[in-house]
Amino acid sequence: MQIREATDDDWPHIWPFWHRIVAAAETYAWDPDTSETAARALWMNPAKRVYVAEDATGAVVGSAYLTSNYGGPAAHIANAGFMVDPEQGGRGIGRALAEHVLAEAKARGYRGMVFNAVVETNPAVGLWKSLGFTVLATVPEAYDHPRHGLVGLHVMHRAL
Repeated sequence: MQIREATDDDWPHIWPFWHRIVAAAETYAWDPDTSETAARALWMNPAKRVYVAEDATGAVVGSAYLTSNYGGPAAHIANAGFMVDPEQGGRGIGRALAEHVLAEAKARGYRGMVFNAVVETNPAVGLWKSLGFTVLATVPEAYDHPRHGLVGLHVMHRAL
């Protein structure tokens, strides 16, 4: 698997799984009806460093972004987002993307990373914990999950 910086030409390959994941409304607090134009502006924002993971055939199977979570005197704390094509799950793509983004964040001088809204039923919570993230707080019943009803949103952090 190769992980590289994304280009504008990667968006048509990211959009199908981005849309599928967000429309399922199980792991992201983004509007399930987000248009492709709005999704592209959100994910491929020039203020973010965007990465793609490619399989051995060169197909894009995942994407992630890295950005500052805050500005000004707190700009040294990073934020990131991760999406892996659901058809490619269980192959270590999410872990590889996470390790890559964490290394990039550290190399760029970030001192920590925070996730502001991790749905507590998201299977990725286990991945984040295995990579050293801790749950700082949980906002109870903040997310209306389509299968589990009202569940909490974790705020997670890891020092870099």
